[in-house]
Amino acid sequence: MQKIAVIGPGRVGESTAEFLAQQSLCRELVLLGTKESAARGIALDIQESAPLFGFDTRVSGGADPALLSDADLVIITAGQPRKPGMSRDELRDANLAVIRSVVTNVLQYAPNAMVLMVTNPVDVLTYQTWRQTGWPRERVFGLSGVLDSARMASFVAQASGYSVRDITALVIGGHGDAMVPLPEYTCINGIPIKHLLDEATIGRLIEHTRQGGAEILALKQTSSAYDSPAAAIATMVETVIRDRKRILPCVAVLDGEYGQRDIAMGVPVVLGEAGVEKVLELPLTEVEHRALQRSAEAVRTSLAGLS
Repeated sequence: MQKIAVIGPGRVGESTAEFLAQQSLCRELVLLGTKESAARGIALDIQESAPLFGFDTRVSGGADPALLSDADLVIITAGQPRKPGMSRDELRDANLAVIRSVVTNVLQYAPNAMVLMVTNPVDVLTYQTWRQTGWPRERVFGLSGVLDSARMASFVAQASGYSVRDITALVIGGHGDAMVPLPEYTCINGIPIKHLLDEATIGRLIEHTRQGGAEILALKQTSSAYDSPAAAIATMVETVIRDRKRILPCVAVLDGEYGQRDIAMGVPVVLGEAGVEKVLELPLTEVEHRALQRSAEAVRTSLAGLS
């Protein structure tokens, strides 16, 4: 991929840019912010690490939307992070105007790009971006399940004592308290965790996963998570760049899958060079199906606030 743009070089955006540059995932990396000098300074700081990490990616920054020109992929991290006590709808309202302006610039300067939405509430803003661009749903997707699943895998490793390298987890649904961790699809070296952990432990892992982001926010107080989201973003970007056809849980626009239409939420997809190349429908237990329906209802409630 020739050019990637990160809009919103805050803590998540800066960490994301660092990972992308270190992994040499593009020839040109642009950081677009609202403050010219800050964006340029962050870009310069990353660029000067190139001899130490051995990457040839050219990193630049600024505030002129024209910097987006000819970007192949636009990663949107702009907007407010969630603050302690902030409701989902309050966060939506705070970030909606920002995202509308950002997407307008993307349409003007990078009309052939794919968009990876990171700003929260990510499912609502992914849907807004898809609706505003009018692009095929393959080209607009969001971060959620990769991060939530990584958190769950981390917690499983801690609870079980087994290597995190052997653990895969799957979390779908809305990115928030109504997310749906799937223990049936969470395995240690291919063995479902129900064969290795007791029911009470699995229940605690599920709840810990749902509260993972809020826990970090409460502990740090001055910021939400940024290193783990950036690592999740880099995983998705590498999958697209290398056309790996990996099955990853992402926020995708649904068109009848899981009985849902005209909504964006976390589901397993095949991610490749075209973006979301396929949405995978998995058989769910009755409990999991009901949980997913409740999660969809929560997303729809928030979508109702879009004008």
